Amino acid sequence: MTFHYPNGKKFTSPKEKTKPGFKKMNQQAISYGKRGMTLEEDINETNQFYLAAGKAVIHKKPTPVQIVQVDYPKRSAAVIKEAYFKQASTTDYNGVYKGHYIDFEAKETRNKNSFPLQNFHEHQLAHMHQVVQHNGIAFVIIRFSSSEEIFLLPYSALQKYWDRMKKGGRKSMTKNEIMEDGHKIALSLQPRIDYLKIIDHLCDKTDDRNC
Repeated sequence: MTFHYPNGKKFTSPKEKTKPGFKKMNQQAISYGKRGMTLEEDINETNQFYLAAGKAVIHKKPTPVQIVQVDYPKRSAAVIKEAYFKQASTTDYNGVYKGHYIDFEAKETRNKNSFPLQNFHEHQLAHMHQVVQHNGIAFVIIRFSSSEEIFLLPYSALQKYWDRMKKGGRKSMTKNEIMEDGHKIALSLQPRIDYLKIIDHLCDKTDDRNC
């Protein structure tokens, strides 16, 4: 079965990448892909810890798939031969914590001093805006791969820099801006990325039940 990403690029499984025939020219892309998956894996592991500890119920949203080719070798069976991963319609993760609806996106960059806003989409900002409008908590988790630094940036800060870009300003957030408006998350053993500690801090700081 063949899967494709929204841009048409073929999905290659980790098993296929280890085959002798996989070209060395893809090694750089593989390396970046693994780094790109690291943040997702760390957050998934963190969410499993939260769930097991009875602290929160937060999951990664499944990526929609569009099936384009199906074979029917038998009447009682269907085999998917080709499919495409659709562009996600909202954000990566959602769930509930202490009665709060949690919704966030996770992104990573190889840039050392800035984070490109092109990594986000208009519909994601619109979705987070709707979440906040209904007293939910929306934010993004950003990792700088080169330094392994991780930040939680509230939606309000992201929207500020998005609006600046839409008005003709710079197309990225500087690392200093993220450090100023965001909250650094230190890596730990369990949970790996304790982002709920930041949420607790924000709630205590604002003394707002809806944070």
